[in-house]
Amino acid sequence: MKALLTIAIPGSPSSLWTTIRSVDAFNVACSFAALWTFVKVIRALRWRLRTTQLRGPPRTSFIYGVLNDLISSKDSATMYEHWAQEYGVVYMIPSVFGQTRIVLTDPRAIAHFYARESWTYVQTPLSQALTENMIGRGIIWSRGESHRRQRKALTPAFSNAAIRKLTSVFYDSAYKVKSAWDTDVESSKDGNAIIEVQNWMNHVSLDTIGIAGFSHDFGSLDGKHASVTEVFDTFGNNSQASAINQLFFLFASAFPIIVKIPTKRTTLAKKLNVTIGEISNDLLLRSRREKDVDMKEAEEEKSVIGLLIKAEGQEAELHMSEEEVLAQMKVLLLAGYETTSITLTWALIELSRHPDVQTRVREELLAFGPDPTYDQLKANLPYLDAVVHEILRLYPAISEFTRLAREDDVIPLSEPVCTESGKMTDSISIAKGSLMVISIRAINRSLAIWGPDAKEFKPDRWLTEDGISGKAKEVQGHRHLLTFVDGPRTCLGKDFAITEMRVVLSVLVKNFVFEMRDGPDTQVEIARGILPRPRVVGEDGIGVPLRVRRYE
Repeated sequence: MKALLTIAIPGSPSSLWTTIRSVDAFNVACSFAALWTFVKVIRALRWRLRTTQLRGPPRTSFIYGVLNDLISSKDSATMYEHWAQEYGVVYMIPSVFGQTRIVLTDPRAIAHFYARESWTYVQTPLSQALTENMIGRGIIWSRGESHRRQRKALTPAFSNAAIRKLTSVFYDSAYKVKSAWDTDVESSKDGNAIIEVQNWMNHVSLDTIGIAGFSHDFGSLDGKHASVTEVFDTFGNNSQASAINQLFFLFASAFPIIVKIPTKRTTLAKKLNVTIGEISNDLLLRSRREKDVDMKEAEEEKSVIGLLIKAEGQEAELHMSEEEVLAQMKVLLLAGYETTSITLTWALIELSRHPDVQTRVREELLAFGPDPTYDQLKANLPYLDAVVHEILRLYPAISEFTRLAREDDVIPLSEPVCTESGKMTDSISIAKGSLMVISIRAINRSLAIWGPDAKEFKPDRWLTEDGISGKAKEVQGHRHLLTFVDGPRTCLGKDFAITEMRVVLSVLVKNFVFEMRDGPDTQVEIARGILPRPRVVGEDGIGVPLRVRRYE
């Protein structure tokens, strides 16, 4: 009997308390799990009741839906377009862990969406976490009133008058490239130099944004080492996305907290943030000293760095914190390096593939004569403008994005669609919490919107009123393109980027002839840098070697 009592009763009060605490912890954990499940079920039921249930492709994976198919595809835009042809201008796709995404391909629906972006439709938690990890809480990260305030403070730096003054900076960078390429061609045996153009376009973009935005010359076109280029290039040199990385980001779309787990790519992103943060801080400190001038001059300041310093003042109407100021500088450095350089590289690739187009641009430039001014670039060189906008149409730097509905909404459609139940509707109800997707590349290349030649590089479409189809004219965006998006989050640097492209191409095309190194049928694939970049198949990193000779 004594032995039985010894077994039944804990050996000491402390062991009894440990047992009770373990049971309590277990019960609390179970309670939280039950509550989390209950909330998820209620939200799912609410979403299903308040959202128009649309047709869409079947789930190909219980865990990933169709997202793994999209990520693995070499042309996800064509997949989106195919689904639109089959299921209608708006449809649903299965996402990770039972989630659903709503895809918009209808111009009227997209216009409605963009008009409400930053308020009704906002970045997903994953997108915000990744943005903050890489460049901080600047204009890209912000939403609502914070975004409006930051954008208003920066707008004067990107006005037509401001860009007009910066045109000479674009020409200086373009002529530095010309000088370097002249040397390469002269030193070649047969007057043909093999030049890796993507790195050169990176350097053009970086030096230009440095001088134009911050009055600082990184000197990368002169061969100087810049720590920021080293980090940027590291992304390009690790361009093959591993299966583990792909799975990591698929899971992170459902559980954003996962981005806190260190991977090679998230570590690179943090290193980039630190590096461009140090550079931005140095530029800011230097500029504060240099801008310590009389009040009148400070009030007239329209440069990016000047406006940021002005906004930092406590009395500024559109005050920015030091964290926000540094984040804006990081955004501009990143955008200056990535987006324009990628688009310029695609332009050189397409001009190499289409020598007739290249010749026609050159003839227009030579007939015009001297280097055109900002206003002449806009008004007097229609074919150059057509080439620039055809590149922007076919190769948007951001190919797609996802947003989260912060509140219920009703989206109108330009044509009715068939719902899951078989009913036709000309509008769809969207519940709070819905994930919305727009594939910019799919819209810009859509056969239904741009006509049967939508996939072709055809600059002539921009030269006549009939060149752009009626459906394309319904797309609200710069020149009916979604490349710079639309609405309150339209790309602030749009005119800056377009003018830089016009200037760089005018100088290079007028002075050089470009060909694909291995012939016009050379295959080009998409490599994964910070943003998707072109790469000649078989090349390392982001290599795009072209055969370049002087135009005589």
